[in-house]
Amino acid sequence: MLSIVKLSKILSGRTVLKDISLEMEGGSVVGLAGPSGSGKSTLLRCIQGLEFIDSGTITCQGSTGFLFQDFQLFPHMSVLDNIRYAPVHVLHEKEAEASAYKLLQQLNLENISDVLPNQLSGGQKQRVALARTLAMHPDMLLCDEPTSGLDIVSTQDVIQLLQSIKKMGVALLIASHDLAFLTTIADRIIILKNSQLVADLTPLDWESDVGSLERYY
Repeated sequence: MLSIVKLSKILSGRTVLKDISLEMEGGSVVGLAGPSGSGKSTLLRCIQGLEFIDSGTITCQGSTGFLFQDFQLFPHMSVLDNIRYAPVHVLHEKEAEASAYKLLQQLNLENISDVLPNQLSGGQKQRVALARTLAMHPDMLLCDEPTSGLDIVSTQDVIQLLQSIKKMGVALLIASHDLAFLTTIADRIIILKNSQLVADLTPLDWESDVGSLERYY
């Protein structure tokens, strides 16, 4: 589904990503880990087309959706309007409102459909941002630090949500510093360090050696 070959990215004269190559199958869940500044978020932004690449290729079969770390909800719009805005104005869907209500029900948000973002908790904002992304029917969801700033209960909630999305057949590429979170949900974990891909691990790797992930930090 996703093929990246020798991708490199330079920002402000600094090499942020260097010769990154990876393959990802449809429907899979891949964690993207690494120290702060290793290029996790930049890689996601390159895949989504939010950043230009300096060399290499990115090939993605199907559409992608981006779940931003800071949610980026429209502050002047209600929860419902945030979710249906893009399907109406970009996809021109006639059933956008009905689809939005269905997502509200699936994510237990129907009781706050008329609420503005500044009245929501962090966990609620995460759900709304997720619903807004899913409203565009992506084949792959790119998640940038989806548990950042959330408490343990909210983190468990996010895990359940992402697992339900996986069951829908949507592939997930999740950038996170939280290794415990990634090992709970991922089929593979790719580790970036010093702008390079330094490890591609499976559950067998981290279950047999608890230090297999931490050693790269």
